[in-house]
Amino acid sequence: LLATLAACPAAQTPAAMASRQAPLCGLAPCCLWLLGIVLLMDASARPANHSSARERAGNREENEILPPDHLNGVKLEMDGHLNKDFHQEVFLGKDMDDFEEDAEPRKSRRKLMVIFSKVDLNTDRRISAKEMQNWIMQKTAEHFQEAVAESRAHFRAVDPDGDGHVSWDEYKVKFLATKGHNEREVAEKIKNKWDLNIDEETQEVLENLKDRWYQADNPPPDLLLTESEFLSFLHPEHSRGMLQFMVKEIIRDLDQDGDKKLSLSEFISLPVGTVENQQGQDVDDGWVRDRKREFEELIDANHDGIVTMAELEDYMDPMNEFSALNEAKQMIAIADENQNHYLEPEEVLKYSEFFTGSKLVDYARSVHEEF
Repeated sequence: LLATLAACPAAQTPAAMASRQAPLCGLAPCCLWLLGIVLLMDASARPANHSSARERAGNREENEILPPDHLNGVKLEMDGHLNKDFHQEVFLGKDMDDFEEDAEPRKSRRKLMVIFSKVDLNTDRRISAKEMQNWIMQKTAEHFQEAVAESRAHFRAVDPDGDGHVSWDEYKVKFLATKGHNEREVAEKIKNKWDLNIDEETQEVLENLKDRWYQADNPPPDLLLTESEFLSFLHPEHSRGMLQFMVKEIIRDLDQDGDKKLSLSEFISLPVGTVENQQGQDVDDGWVRDRKREFEELIDANHDGIVTMAELEDYMDPMNEFSALNEAKQMIAIADENQNHYLEPEEVLKYSEFFTGSKLVDYARSVHEEF
């Protein structure tokens, strides 16, 4: 800010000001500009929105043909972290954007009660585990449909000749173009098998993508992906084989003793880094607590203290009805204050931050007039 003030006409010396015909003309724009800088700094200092998936979605355009790190409605991220937005994704579906932090609370409460009414199939003003399970499966199917539409658009972008197949080289050309390379030059170099002169980090990403490409190429392998195979490449949750590949990758990253299974200690191992202050300690404590609960209550199906590939695969399969029922019971338990194993309007409103990512105030006073 000091440097900005120094550059502002209002902060310059009298001699410099005298050289201008109207020294005060630049004052108002400069002050407005400074006000904008301060507001931006204030916004950047606020806590990040809990729904990080929304931020990730906003950053997808640049590398739109890359397989996303985040998969809607899937419990784990590609890097093995818990999907912090999962409960909101399977409760709100395509309506997630309607519950932004700055949305008008009264309207948000009404929208939440509309969703409550849709989940409550028998209209008894309470949500059972079975009703929540059906709703989770319905919202997951919505995310599937969105992924299919997105993949179809990206497939057309990387299939320039429109023959219904995409070769690895065609994809590589489009991918490198998103990294700032000249598309024609890259295509020419690949055609003539010349050196592409790409940096080490990009080369590593390409190698990982090529492994994934091979996995998505159904037998008989031809290194040409059809539209459905390309969908599996971008969204492994749509293919049993690719889901297994994703599980193997996650276990490989977390498995410390090489037995191709996960113990509780391996699953809750803290990410690389040291705790420097109490706030960092709280974050790490939350990391351990959340992952321990997930491991013991949902992933470790037979409760033997070990998670196998099969257990992790069932847990991550978004269309697994048994897992959806377990999730439904857990979601109800979070907000079930009267311990009757149902969700009631007052409870959903009180725990709105869990279901929507936004805290809706005055829930008790407004529930009867909005439901």
